[in-house]
Amino acid sequence: MITGDRIFGLVVILVALAYVASATQIQVSFLADPVGSKTFPYIIGTIGAICGLYMVIRPDPDPEWPDLPTLGRLGFALLALVAYAYMLKPLGFLIPTAIVAAILSYQISPRPLPAILSGLGLSAGLYVVFKFLLGLSLTGLPKVIMG
Repeated sequence: MITGDRIFGLVVILVALAYVASATQIQVSFLADPVGSKTFPYIIGTIGAICGLYMVIRPDPDPEWPDLPTLGRLGFALLALVAYAYMLKPLGFLIPTAIVAAILSYQISPRPLPAILSGLGLSAGLYVVFKFLLGLSLTGLPKVIMG
């Protein structure tokens, strides 16, 4: 499986380099902050390339693959995150974040009430941090509700 890790590491490096290359096309306004629209993708791409390089240099000699139910839960989490990306624009930040955070919390610990409370708390807390502390322009609720 060492070869598989090395191939995957090379793929990660190529994707990270493509990500950084695409970030060079981003237009930056004159009111950009220090970690702005170009710097953040550069940081993420560099970290991704370093991780891929580590996999090429030091592959896992004996990896343990998850069993089928775990793979199913991972696939469901991936679908929830993709749906989250599509729900953000029409539904705003608060509703999709609460739903997906509750789903992921339930997968970690299958207790409905704590999962729902975690989803609501994360949604509200992250909204406050992103909107008011970091100054991002987030739409909290759907525009239909906000008017």
